[in-house]
Amino acid sequence: MSGAMACYTINDAFLKVLSDDVPFFQLLFLRGVATTVLMFVIAKALGMFDLRMTRRDWFFAALRTLGEVGAAYCFISALFNMPIANVSAILQALPLTVTLAGAVFLREQVGWRRWLAILVGFVGVLLIVRPGVDGFNIYGIYALGAVGFVTLRDIATRGLAPGVSSMTVAWMASAGVMVFGGLGAVGTQWAPMSAWHWGLLLGSAIFIQGGYLMAVMVMRTGEIAFVTPFRYTSLLWALILGLLIFNDWPDALTMLGASIVVATGLFTLWRESRLKQAE
Repeated sequence: MSGAMACYTINDAFLKVLSDDVPFFQLLFLRGVATTVLMFVIAKALGMFDLRMTRRDWFFAALRTLGEVGAAYCFISALFNMPIANVSAILQALPLTVTLAGAVFLREQVGWRRWLAILVGFVGVLLIVRPGVDGFNIYGIYALGAVGFVTLRDIATRGLAPGVSSMTVAWMASAGVMVFGGLGAVGTQWAPMSAWHWGLLLGSAIFIQGGYLMAVMVMRTGEIAFVTPFRYTSLLWALILGLLIFNDWPDALTMLGASIVVATGLFTLWRESRLKQAE
């Protein structure tokens, strides 16, 4: 999980650097092509590419791909227009939203303490987004949309049978983002790209591929209560890269909101772990 978060955040930094010169859909499509081709070649070489799935697994794989596409669109839209650490801070609400989704859609039991933690955690999110103040814009809503789509992606991943190839599932997600980016790029005025741009794009494709693979494997084989706290390492990466590359550092209120979200998320996971031990 720590490796996946590092890969995702470094990829984010590459994309944010490119955003000044390359249109959104052009970038999404070209990165999707590079990632999808790389993943297919690696999967075939390792004998891990297998599209033979039951109808149920096709449904969950397609649902997961939808979540990946929606998350890519919302997250990158926010990333291009917000400091990288602010976007990452909002995504720290994921353990809370996954717990909420589990209670609503999977009928998992959630006690009053975890419901209270979810409520307090969303107050922390509001401190980061701050609707109604001068600094608020629509891209904060995009970041929240990304949280919703990643929650859908992770819940769908848990529905896949153990025998389904993780590499194939990750490839499907990458291909879905590529197709979505290609459709959007049809009506986009493309910008010329230098060797520097292509290098950043290739780096983005390599790191996002690593993030895809590790995220799928950890959600399918790791103990959720144990591995999920390591999501928070993405905030550390975002703070460091934001300062070093973009000279951005969140203000005190954003840091307070992020701290509340992380604290409530960790409490939720700790409480879930205690309840499982008691069963």
